[in-house]
Amino acid sequence: MNTADLMPIDGLETLHAELRALIASSRQRLSATVNAELSQLYWTVGRRLSTEVLAGGRAEYGSQLIQSLGTKLTQEFGRGFDGPNLRRMVQFAQTFSNAEIVVTLSRKLSWSHFLLLITIKAEAGRQYYVQQSIAECWAVRELRRQIDRKSFERSDSPAPSHRLRRRPPRSPHRRSLKIPISSTSWD
Repeated sequence: MNTADLMPIDGLETLHAELRALIASSRQRLSATVNAELSQLYWTVGRRLSTEVLAGGRAEYGSQLIQSLGTKLTQEFGRGFDGPNLRRMVQFAQTFSNAEIVVTLSRKLSWSHFLLLITIKAEAGRQYYVQQSIAECWAVRELRRQIDRKSFERSDSPAPSHRLRRRPPRSPHRRSLKIPISSTSWD
């Protein structure tokens, strides 16, 4: 090989930067798609369990059925489908009852966001935290911090905007999945 045929160092750095940006962008899109699909799956599972297992006031019997389903699903798909997680999915479907809204929100919020949001009893408070999470691109940690600080409750007081610390909006892709680049499973 002739050394004249080799790529110059500055060209290699440019190529590296472009490939790095391409990989990062692809990972961000992949993460957003996976998060949206998982949230929609969990909502659908929760809706089915709510309407078919827990309908008609069969709370005790329904709880046993959910536990039994959780055991079977865990054997097939792992611990994400155990009894307690299935109950969270039911709570998610009951809290966010409109499928179209869930589809829209799942493109912007992760399952971890939803897990925090379903703990908020007041509908107005939940809406506030949803809107703020999207507008301010809050990561789950920031959403938890805002809930702990009771920023919704404080927002009702006179002129709250000067008291709330504003952070510059962050990329919604900061909560992306960590996918190793050196994986050999692509073959």
